[in-house]
Amino acid sequence: METTELTSLKTHQPCPDCGSSDALTINTDNSTKCYSCDTFTPSGDRPQPRLSSLFINGEYQALVKRKISEKICKLYGYQTAEYEGKKCHVASYKNSSGVVVGQKVRFPDKTFKIIGEVKTPYGWQRFSDGRYIVVTEGEIDTLSVAEVFDGKYPVVSIPNGASSAPRFFKKHLDYFESFENVVLMFDMDEQGVAASKTCASILSVGKAKIARLSEKDPNELLVKGKSKEIVEAFWNAEPYRPDGIVLGTDMWDKVSRTEKVETCDYPYEGMNKVTRGLRVGEIVTFCAGSGVGKSSVCREIAYHLIQQNQRVGYIALEESIQRTALGLMGIAVNKPLHLMDELPPEEQMREAYDKTIGSGNYVTYDHWGSIESDNLINRIRYMNKALGCKWIFLDHVSIVVSGQDGDERKMIDILLTKLRSLVEETQVGMLLVSHLKRPEGRGFEEGREITLGHLRGSAGIGQLSDMVIGIERNQQDEDTKNQSTVRVLKNRFSGETGVACCLDFDKNTSRLTELSLEL
Repeated sequence: METTELTSLKTHQPCPDCGSSDALTINTDNSTKCYSCDTFTPSGDRPQPRLSSLFINGEYQALVKRKISEKICKLYGYQTAEYEGKKCHVASYKNSSGVVVGQKVRFPDKTFKIIGEVKTPYGWQRFSDGRYIVVTEGEIDTLSVAEVFDGKYPVVSIPNGASSAPRFFKKHLDYFESFENVVLMFDMDEQGVAASKTCASILSVGKAKIARLSEKDPNELLVKGKSKEIVEAFWNAEPYRPDGIVLGTDMWDKVSRTEKVETCDYPYEGMNKVTRGLRVGEIVTFCAGSGVGKSSVCREIAYHLIQQNQRVGYIALEESIQRTALGLMGIAVNKPLHLMDELPPEEQMREAYDKTIGSGNYVTYDHWGSIESDNLINRIRYMNKALGCKWIFLDHVSIVVSGQDGDERKMIDILLTKLRSLVEETQVGMLLVSHLKRPEGRGFEEGREITLGHLRGSAGIGQLSDMVIGIERNQQDEDTKNQSTVRVLKNRFSGETGVACCLDFDKNTSRLTELSLEL
C-alpha cells in the first residue's frame, strides 16, 4: 500500500509483524510503518497507542552543573534520560490534575523536541493562587528560582521564549490574574526586557512587577554563586509603570538643582530680552508674509551662531545651496554678493568663506522643493548625530509637502509631529520658516499685524513650536518699507510675548540692524 507523507510521532519502536526491535515508526495520525518489513498499517487497523506510552521515563537527578537539587527536579517533574541514543533533559508539562500531557526534550546541543502538548505554564499545576508568583523565560530558570526558595514560592515558566510571551499571557490571563502579584523575571537581553514590559501591560493595573538581574538570567546567577541576588531581585521587583509615567517621589534629583540648558544669544538685544535666547531642544518658528524678510532674519541668526563656534545645519528648499552660501558670506563682508555682477577680489571672498561656510561649522543639504518627510528627518538626524550640528534651519515648512498628493494641512501636521519627536530625541535646536495664510482685507505686505491664527496649514505648527516669532513690514510705505517689526507670538519658555525689536534693512549691504523701539 502506498502512503502519503506523514509526520512521525515516535520512531525506533518494535514491530509486531516482523519482530524488529527498532524499525517501526508511529505517525501523528496513529498509522504505523515498519522500515524492516515495509508494512504500513493505517490508522484504526491496529489498536492506537496511548499518548502516555510515548512519553519518556527518565531519572530524577541533581543537575550539578546548573546547581539544581534532585528535590527541585522531582517537584517539577524534570528528568535526565536518553532518547534515540542521545542523553537529554525532559521537562514534563502536566494538566491541572497533575497528569503529564506533554514533554519538552532538550539535548546537549540545545536542540529540543516536543512530545504531546506543551501549551501551559511549566509547573502551573502546583500553584492555583496566592500572593506571589514568579514567571521566568525557561524551565531551567524556573528550577533555579525554586531552588533558591526551596520550592515554597510559586514559580512557573512560559514554554516558548520571549517572542511568544505576550500571546501566551493573553491566553492564560485568568491563571496569572489569580495571583495578587506577578513578578516577571525574564532574561535581561533586549527581547526579554521588551517582553516583560509588554506582558506587564496585559495584566491588571498594579499587579505586575519587573525584576532586574545583574546577569542574563536566574540560572546564571545561581551558577555564579549569586543566589542572594535572586532573592533580592524578587523582593525589590519594581511595580510596572508605562513608559513616561513618573512619580513625584522620584523627582528630587530633577528639582534639587538647576537644569542647565545650552543657550545661545540672538544677534538682536530686543529678541534676547523677550525670548531669553535660543535653546537646544526647542522649535522656533518664524513666520511672515511673502517677501517680508524671514529668510534674511534666519541667515543673520545662522551667521551669528557660526561666529560663536556653533555648528549649523541649513536646509533652504526654495533656493540653491550657492544662493544660501553667498547670502551668509555677504553678511561677513556687508555686501549683497548674490546681487553683484562682479564679485569682490578673491582674497576678500576667501576671508568671507573662511568665516562662514568654510569655517567647519556649516552643513547644508543640496535639495530643492518638496521631499518625503521621512527622508528629511533622516537627513536632519544625520546632520545632528553624525556631523554634530546643534542648530538646524529649515526654510520652509510648506514646501516640504508641496506637490505631494494629499491634504496639505494633514501632511504638515504629520511633518511637525515628526520634527517634534526628532527634537526630543536629539535635543537639537530647530529654527523653522513658515508661510502665512492670505488674510481678508489688508495684507501682510501692508504691515498687517500677525497672529497665531494666520499660520498657513496645520494648527500643529503653532501647537508644537516652543516659540513663534512673526516679522511684520509695510512694503508700501515709503518711509518705513525697510523697517520690520519682530513680534513674539508664543513663548513657552517664559510666557513673554509682544514686540521684541525693530529691524532696519540696508539694501546696500543686505544687512538687518536693530533699531531702538523708541524711534
